[in-house]
Amino acid sequence: MRIHTSDAIVLRHGDYGEADRIVSFYAREVGLLKGFARHARSSRRRFGAALEPFARVRVQWTAPRGEGLVSLREVELEDLRAGLRSRLDALALAAYGCELVEELFGDGAPHPEVYELLGAFLDVTAEGGEDLAGLRLLLEMRLLRAAGYVPHLLHCSECGDAGGEGVFFAAARGGRLCADCVSGAGLRLSSLTLGTLARCLQTPDTLFRGFRFGAQTLQEGGAALVEALALHLDRPLRSLVFLERFLASPKVPESR
Repeated sequence: MRIHTSDAIVLRHGDYGEADRIVSFYAREVGLLKGFARHARSSRRRFGAALEPFARVRVQWTAPRGEGLVSLREVELEDLRAGLRSRLDALALAAYGCELVEELFGDGAPHPEVYELLGAFLDVTAEGGEDLAGLRLLLEMRLLRAAGYVPHLLHCSECGDAGGEGVFFAAARGGRLCADCVSGAGLRLSSLTLGTLARCLQTPDTLFRGFRFGAQTLQEGGAALVEALALHLDRPLRSLVFLERFLASPKVPESR
C-alpha cells in the first residue's frame, strides 16, 4: 500500500476503545486529515508525545480502501509547542484556533496557506509576549479572508461612500454601511476601527507580532468578526466557551 507523508499540525485527539486513539491533523499537502492510531494509548513508545494537540509533526499514513479514517504508520514530533501548556489562557486560544480551522477548512482540500497561518499563530501564542485578544482578532480576520469573505471596510459596501459621520457594519450585506444605506439593523462602529482592520489585512498572514490594539478596536472589531463568523459556521464552537473564561467576550456595539 502506498505510504503518504506530510507536515501537519495536530488539532485534537480522542480515545477509541481501550488502547487506540483517533487523531485529527491539519496537513500541508492534504488539508484536514483524520487518522486511526492503533495502540497509541497502550504503548507510549510508538507515538510518544507526537499526538498531543498543537504539535507540529511529520505524519505518515496509508489510505483506506474506501471511505474512513487513514491508518497512521508513524508520527514524528518536530515541535510540541510546550509553552501552550504553561498558561490556560494560551491553551484555550490555541484550542479555539484549531477548532476554527477545522470548521472553516474541513472540506478535504489542501490549503497550504492556512497551514502556514495556523502554524505561525500557534508559535506566537506558545512563545508568549503578545496580547491574546489581539491575536484572536488577527486570526479571525485572516481565516475569514482565506475562506473567501473580505468585507468592505473603508467604503460603504452599497454606495461606495467613504465619508459620513455614521458608520455601521453588517456582515451579511458586505461589511461597512453608511448612515444612508444601513436602513435596518447594523453594528455601529467607528471609522477608526474599520481603518485599523483594513491595515491589518495588508500585512502578511503569518505576521502576528508587533500589533497593538486599543480597547475600542478590540471591542468593536471583535463584535464585527463574531457576526461575520456566524455566517460561515454551522454550529457554535465548543472551545469558545472555554476561551471566554479568560478573554472578555466582544461586546456588541450599539445597533441601529
